[in-house]
Amino acid sequence: MNCPHAAREDASNGPVLVVDPLVKDLDGETARLRDAGPLARIELLGVPALTVTRHSLARQLLVDPRLVKDIDVWDLWQRGEVTHDWPLIGMIDAGRSMFTVDGAEHRRLRTKTSQALTPRRLEEIRPEIEKFTEELLDALAEHGERSEDGVVDLKSVFAQPLPMRVVGMLMGVDEAEHPMLMKRYKAFFSMLTPQEERLALLAELDVFYTDLVREKTARPTDDLTSALILAEEGGEPLTEEEVVGNLKAMVAAGHETTIGLILNAVRALLTHPDQLRKVLDGEIPWETVIEETLRWDTPTTHLLMRFATEDIQVGDDVIPKGEGVVISYRAIGRDTEQHGADADAFDVTRPTPIRHMTFGHGPHICPGAALSRVEAGIALPALFERFPALRAAVPDEEISKLPVMTQNDMAAFPVLLHG
Repeated sequence: MNCPHAAREDASNGPVLVVDPLVKDLDGETARLRDAGPLARIELLGVPALTVTRHSLARQLLVDPRLVKDIDVWDLWQRGEVTHDWPLIGMIDAGRSMFTVDGAEHRRLRTKTSQALTPRRLEEIRPEIEKFTEELLDALAEHGERSEDGVVDLKSVFAQPLPMRVVGMLMGVDEAEHPMLMKRYKAFFSMLTPQEERLALLAELDVFYTDLVREKTARPTDDLTSALILAEEGGEPLTEEEVVGNLKAMVAAGHETTIGLILNAVRALLTHPDQLRKVLDGEIPWETVIEETLRWDTPTTHLLMRFATEDIQVGDDVIPKGEGVVISYRAIGRDTEQHGADADAFDVTRPTPIRHMTFGHGPHICPGAALSRVEAGIALPALFERFPALRAAVPDEEISKLPVMTQNDMAAFPVLLHG
């Protein structure tokens, strides 16, 4: 791809926006997608697709039963034009789980997970999340004291290990395994990882989670993995493959999204000190900070992928049968029709409630959305209470994104804890 940001002309389909795998200009790409219209043609590492860039259209299509998760509906997959050589295939052909099926089967696979993440259950684990947060804030302070220049990476010491600890606790994953999992997921998502290595990582993760499920089958404990194994929703227990699929996806989504939420909120506040002051003075609640961050700088940039089981009329356009459809949540969060002419601005004083759809909509809405909000709602005020003079250690333009096409994640976030 010689010109990753350019719109090239396709004689049959009109302009096609090539999504940059190295994420060098995320704001620019978001604006170009939004300007391309509600349903834009894109190219993902050589593979064509349609993407949804408007809030209202996404709400419509995310509940349309003619758009499904079944990869066998995808015409490019059927014809062999997309194979396991494509670097993004692991996010679509990811094994059987609640993330890859629809209808009654989706409800069967999702029910037990949803029951484990009810508001009551989240309140029960709040003390554990607060404990993890305080421990990591202590670690952050220690790193700052040991650093010669006082600089510490907020991501690696605080924002990344916190959600991994929480999801690990929920799923029954030993804390000793967390560094290994974070390393493998980072390599899996990175566009710099050779595809052969990525496929080997997926195989290793399958072995790890299969071993964990078999261990929990033999000796169940009080965690979600054991609950999934023992579940008999609708009279039919989940298979080992289904439990592994749910577990693998939940651990990935359960920590990646929250990392982005925490880091993006801190970055937004530090680059808008007048708004930070209103928050610290109690004029603006942390809940509003979280929702505005989710809208403005979404943890997920593009969600892959749904497929049309028949031609779907969308205004003057048609989603052809067999077409792949991406939901571009960052463009949707900057939709001026939904959020006003100032949609590109971070503004915690904008009218509430802030009606975004960063965690999705419809049957496949993110099951961990409430958990992510709870974690951020604990972590952010605790961080600024401990370090009220916190500031970025480098100019904002020097903070780089990881080369990940689907997640909005920083490579690192160097900060000074005491200004």
